[in-house]
Amino acid sequence: MTIDWWTLTFQTVNVAVLIWLLQRFFWKPVSSLIEQRRRTTQGILDDAETKQKNVTGALADIASTRAGFVKESDDIKTAAHLSAEQELAALLADAAKAAAALDVAARASIEKDRSAAATALSQRASTLAVDIAQHLASRLDGAAIQATFLEWLLKAIAAMPENERREAARDGSSLVAISAAPIAADDQERYRRLIGQSFGSHPDIVFQTDATLIVGLELRGPTLVLSNSWRADLAQVAMSLTP
Repeated sequence: MTIDWWTLTFQTVNVAVLIWLLQRFFWKPVSSLIEQRRRTTQGILDDAETKQKNVTGALADIASTRAGFVKESDDIKTAAHLSAEQELAALLADAAKAAAALDVAARASIEKDRSAAATALSQRASTLAVDIAQHLASRLDGAAIQATFLEWLLKAIAAMPENERREAARDGSSLVAISAAPIAADDQERYRRLIGQSFGSHPDIVFQTDATLIVGLELRGPTLVLSNSWRADLAQVAMSLTP
């Protein structure tokens, strides 16, 4: 095979020229364009990464805010629950106080009604006892009853301490003898003599009547009160019946 050196040389020169032309007019602009595209792409990537970071930070802030909302909501619920419990406890305490006050008031009212009923019953019993006593006295022998009360009065005087007896009825002192029914003049003199003997003196005795005694003979003076009648006895009975 024969090599055509002129043709080969010409082809080589053509290739060299082509390479120079490509390098001069193609590779540099293309390379610059590629570099520009690379920089643009890198800028886009960097911007995207920045935006990604911003988005991630925003999401973190949102998550933190949401967590804060949840905690705040839980705190509000806890505070509301505690407040409700406190209000309920206060209401229960007020209700207990009101119930206790009502119980005290009810007990006081019941006690007042019971006391009033007992007092009324005692008064009725006293009135009934007086009526019965008056009815019985009207059927008894007045003279015998009066003599019995006179005897009881003389015994009461004799039972007094000597110094009190002398102080109550000195000579010339005034005493009042009270009976339920008038005493005859003759009996009055006898009463004065017997009472004076019991005192061991001569007191001035005035006789009076008081129907409310029912029956009896009482003696009163400046320092002396001898209750000797059914009225006095019934009063003691009424006092014993009173709660």
